[in-house]
Amino acid sequence: MENLRISTAQFENRSGDKDFNLSRIAELSAMAASEGSSVVAFHECSVTGYTFARNLSLVEMLSLAEPVPGGPSVKRLTEIAAGNKIAILAGLFEKDEDDKLYKTYVCVGSGGLIARFRKLHPFINPHLTPGDSYCVFDLEGWKCGILICYDNNIIENVRATVLLGARVIFMPHVTMCTPSTRPGAGFVDPALWHNREKDPTSLRLEFDGMKGRGWLMKWLPSRAYDNGVYVVFSNPIGMDDDQLKNGCSMIIDPFGDIIAECRKLDDDLATALLTPEKLDQAGGSRYTMARRPDLYRDIIGKPHTPEQKVIWLNDKDQK
Repeated sequence: MENLRISTAQFENRSGDKDFNLSRIAELSAMAASEGSSVVAFHECSVTGYTFARNLSLVEMLSLAEPVPGGPSVKRLTEIAAGNKIAILAGLFEKDEDDKLYKTYVCVGSGGLIARFRKLHPFINPHLTPGDSYCVFDLEGWKCGILICYDNNIIENVRATVLLGARVIFMPHVTMCTPSTRPGAGFVDPALWHNREKDPTSLRLEFDGMKGRGWLMKWLPSRAYDNGVYVVFSNPIGMDDDQLKNGCSMIIDPFGDIIAECRKLDDDLATALLTPEKLDQAGGSRYTMARRPDLYRDIIGKPHTPEQKVIWLNDKDQK
């Protein structure tokens, strides 16, 4: 494998406004290409918007969703990729030929679709169907995988993707700044966002504290370190429907070190060089080889009832 330059982006999306969101993806993709990147990654549902979908009916979801790869958004992403000579990863709602709905993340290049992944643990809308398979694909000579948001909180998903060969995992999210049972969690007041030019400090304290980045740092670097992989984390910034998100899009190396991060209180881009030697040098590669599946194969595979409840959705949204 050769060195690979990757960018991760953050931007304030508009709910249901695909044209606007695709225009921001186009501008940020051009910026990434100008920095020498071969790949640029965007957040979960970056094409469509995300949080507003919790209030959509089945008819409204079917109207918002598109076929993949035959829909107009994947076609537009392909045009953007070709125009900038860069691979693009972005998210949207997908509908198949039977009108089943999925939370989907795609990788496209100038020749069209390279990879598609359907979220394994969707919950924003009750009409979504969970994906049923992992995704590992070749990109610029590297084996890559995709896991969307909550998928990464189930650690078996990350390990399984690595065992299938992934050396880079794209982790698109719409996360942080929402209530949780963990201490310090909660929403961030949208007024702080609208006043960020006059008072950036108050907003930064919320974004970097336990409502935001502080919580992320408890687990995200460990996914990279324990598995000896590069992690490309992408997250929106600003208002997503009525919820404020704090960005912090970043790239983490196999040692668990952040090697690039978006720190603007605005749309932003972070770029890093991925080098293959770190994959062998990091402890995660040794830990993976030292596994003893005979000890825990039956334990890990033991059936149970998955828990899908999410605290910041109300009871009506859960049904």
